[in-house]
Amino acid sequence: MKKSTKAIVLASLFAISGTAFANKPITLRVHHFLASHSNAQENIIEPWCKKVQEESKNRLQCQIYPAAQLGGTPAQFFDQAKDGIVDLVWTIPTYASGRFTKTEVFELPWLTQDAESGSKAFWEYINEYADEEYKGVKPIFVHVHDGTLLHLKGKEAHTMEDLKGLKIRVPTRINSRVIELLGATPVQMPQPQVPESLAKGVIDGATSPWEGTLAIKLNEVAKWHLDVPEGKGRLSNTTFLFGMNPKKYEGLPDDLKAVIDANSGLEVSGWAGRVGFDEQRERFMDDARQYDGQFVTITSEEYDRWVKKTAPIVDEWITEVNAKGGDGEALYKKVVELTTKYQTQ
Repeated sequence: MKKSTKAIVLASLFAISGTAFANKPITLRVHHFLASHSNAQENIIEPWCKKVQEESKNRLQCQIYPAAQLGGTPAQFFDQAKDGIVDLVWTIPTYASGRFTKTEVFELPWLTQDAESGSKAFWEYINEYADEEYKGVKPIFVHVHDGTLLHLKGKEAHTMEDLKGLKIRVPTRINSRVIELLGATPVQMPQPQVPESLAKGVIDGATSPWEGTLAIKLNEVAKWHLDVPEGKGRLSNTTFLFGMNPKKYEGLPDDLKAVIDANSGLEVSGWAGRVGFDEQRERFMDDARQYDGQFVTITSEEYDRWVKKTAPIVDEWITEVNAKGGDGEALYKKVVELTTKYQTQ
């Protein structure tokens, strides 16, 4: 074979192998702390991964690791994405205490009525006013849930006085402060311990969105489900992040970056809130009805009492933000503006 012919053949082989390498699927390692059958995985993470895989023509594929299979605690998940230990995480950033003070504003009481509008407001807020808290991780989408309720085992409650002395499980420090101001005793414990603790009388109830009740079979133990009047912001919320390691993103070919970009941002954040929480609420309520769950709505007058009683927590958050060099009052007003904006759309 002549030298020129050999060169042509070799060049062709390199071109073929290069194309094959370029088309080889890229695996995205996704880590979260809930079970594989959890609402978050089945209705948010898996559909997102499926859409990305389809739009990339199978060149992007997710390997999901639920239940913290890759190690670490939820408070460490943000840094796992930042450090490249995993490619993507779904987590609660505020579990890393003291690092996401501006983000915590969305956990304050009475702000959000539904998950879709709250999630859109949250996305706009962190990109405009709190992006420094997410330095080192690329937010793909963020969301909140549809708002926290009180789920009680043995005592029907309609007023703050009815809550006095009750031991209530809470997930976050702000939620703990809200319950404390309402006269109950907050108790922090891992979510899986809640049903047994409630059944044994270690606690009297728990704060949780409807979505959280089925995952831990809370509806089988709690009889009374206490909510606010329709159209009002709920007791508290929780912030969630689906974030990506920036180097993993930057290492993708431009067309695959475009796929990630098309499945990121404000509308995707709203989608996550809607499909993960708003559209699931009725089935979780139906499950409570099967266990003879009773639904209680406080009056508008009582709601106003609760808002007034918990007002100090907003001032405390503003003071904390100011101490770190921010303008807490301006940020809080902006969040009220954003949540109102998206709720009325």
